[in-house]
Order: sequence, then C-alpha cells, then structure tokens
Amino acid sequence: MNTYETTLLVTKNHIDDLNHVNNVHYVQWVQDIAKAHWQSKTSLDFQTKFGWFLLSHFIEYKSAAFLNDTIHLKTYIAKAEGVTYTRIVEMYNASTNKLLAKSKTKWCFMNMKTERPSRIPQEIVDLFD
Repeated sequence: MNTYETTLLVTKNHIDDLNHVNNVHYVQWVQDIAKAHWQSKTSLDFQTKFGWFLLSHFIEYKSAAFLNDTIHLKTYIAKAEGVTYTRIVEMYNASTNKLLAKSKTKWCFMNMKTERPSRIPQEIVDLFD
C-alpha cells in the first residue's frame, strides 16, 4: 500500500467556540492531503490534463484536537475501480498516536479538457498501489 503522510500544527484559526478543532478543518485537511498525495506522484503536465472530483465523503470523529496539537495525517487508496478511487485519510494526535478522525472519500478521475469522467490509466493505478 502506497501511503502519503504529513503533519500540521493546530493554530488559533482551527479552534472553534468549544475550544477544539472545528469539524470543517478536518474536511479541509482531507482535501489538502489528497491533493498533496496526487501532486507528489504526478507531473505538472499530467495534473493539467487530469484531475479529481469528489463524489462522496464520510468522516468519523473519534477524539478532539486542541490548540498547539501536532496532527499526523496519513492517506492511501483503498480501492481503484473504473473511473473512481476510494481514499482513506487517518488523522492522529502525533504525541499520543490517538486516532482523531478517519475519512473515506470517493473521487472521480476526470479529463480536464472534456470535463468528463475518464478511466484511470494503469500507470496511475501503479503509482498509487
């Protein structure tokens, strides 16, 4: 399994009126790490020809994150099928290794010129497998 990992620091901008990371930020982090993983594996030329559109999103919140926590994010492709990928993102408190949230998203591979779904080429499947 090909994983992509990164960390981030929780700042004041992430905190809501309940003094923990607002759920909206977890969703943004799912999108950000998916994009970073894609960009880390593909050329700029390929990225201008093809892209991903989100079809569905499920996130399960397990524990809260707080100001100055370091979050460890990990993503990988769980399933490639036709024109879609199912991507998993796990978020952990880097100090305790406690799972904070886990998402499962389904993305559609798109030809950016035609704006239509496109079968995922084997070379892309191989890059992320």
